[in-house]
Amino acid sequence: MNSEIRYRILKAVEEEPQITQRELASKLGVSVGKVNYCLRALMKKGFVKAKNFKNSSRKRQYMYKLTPQGVSERTRVTIAFLRVKSAEFDEIRAEIDRLEAQLTAEEANA
Repeated sequence: MNSEIRYRILKAVEEEPQITQRELASKLGVSVGKVNYCLRALMKKGFVKAKNFKNSSRKRQYMYKLTPQGVSERTRVTIAFLRVKSAEFDEIRAEIDRLEAQLTAEEANA
């Protein structure tokens, strides 16, 4: 599981513990199978706990909860995710600056 998926799942579970795997898959734009695989991996590592509960509109549903280790992991992956996205932003900003300079030069020559 890549760090972005890990970050997004941990964040979503923390924000909405009663989210279904199908809802989570839709929110993240991945398959239900991938969400199931990732949640099981996070549970195996002790980052997430799942508890069954009955719900009249949904026969059986799980409530997901971050463990203290899961909160620490979410913080760690948030920092890593932020670094990656900041680097991507810097690259995009530099490309925009180059393109704007190129257009300015072309307009000056026209």
